[in-house]
Amino acid sequence: MLRIAVPNKGSLAETAAQMLWEAGYTGRRDPRDLHTADPRNGVEFFYLRPRDIATYVGSGALDVGITGRDLLLDSGSEANEIAPLGFGDSTFRFAGPAGGFAELADLHGVRVATSYPGLVGDFLAGHGVTAKLVKLDGAVESAVRLGVADAVADVVSTGSTLRQAGLEIFGPVILESEAVLIGSGVERAGADTLLRRLQGVLVARQYVLLDYDVPVAHLERATEAAPGFESPTVSPLHDPEWVAVRVMIPRVDMNHVMDELYSLGARAILVSAIHAARL
Repeated sequence: MLRIAVPNKGSLAETAAQMLWEAGYTGRRDPRDLHTADPRNGVEFFYLRPRDIATYVGSGALDVGITGRDLLLDSGSEANEIAPLGFGDSTFRFAGPAGGFAELADLHGVRVATSYPGLVGDFLAGHGVTAKLVKLDGAVESAVRLGVADAVADVVSTGSTLRQAGLEIFGPVILESEAVLIGSGVERAGADTLLRRLQGVLVARQYVLLDYDVPVAHLERATEAAPGFESPTVSPLHDPEWVAVRVMIPRVDMNHVMDELYSLGARAILVSAIHAARL
């Protein structure tokens, strides 16, 4: 059976479990369970701390896993990223007291607090900067005020938490992270199926099916407005001057495309959700 590591808690856990369910897998029913089998799909799930998943997969103890790109890189594990999964986005930046730092080189020789010493250390070394890393498990924005660090490296969303702590962002982006599927580098039966299913879930979330009727005279302009994933499906109607069109379009463009098609003379414009896909 394919052995899959899944976050047992934290910001990635709920979305990862939902994504696997949408991909047709049966996960745990009791949130206290650390292991469950899905014999119909030939997989076993192991529910682990997100920070430990890369270590288990990299060692070969488990075959694949879902974790953050940041946690994968910070672990130093031999696991490799297989594919991004489209959730859990985060950005890592440096921050320090207002006016205290202007560029990355200013960190040379100072103390930098972070929960990701492996990730941040590799980034600094890659830019020729030597700093003393202070490892903290969380709330690193307090490190400067409490005197244990001169600057911090942390996840940034809006930056409001850092500003409340009297810090400002400086220097380049350390990493753009998101949830990723990782593997041990060894081919395992079922891994390709898992990847295709997860990619199918991403497509289903990002695209919708659009059906509409349009006069033949306006078909060319309509297909320019909505070219589809590959090419629209065009079917004749009883009225030879009209055709029916079906096409996949990005969900975010849905209403704009509908407005444009309507202005071109299309009617009976309908949108349907996609529950699963293989492209």
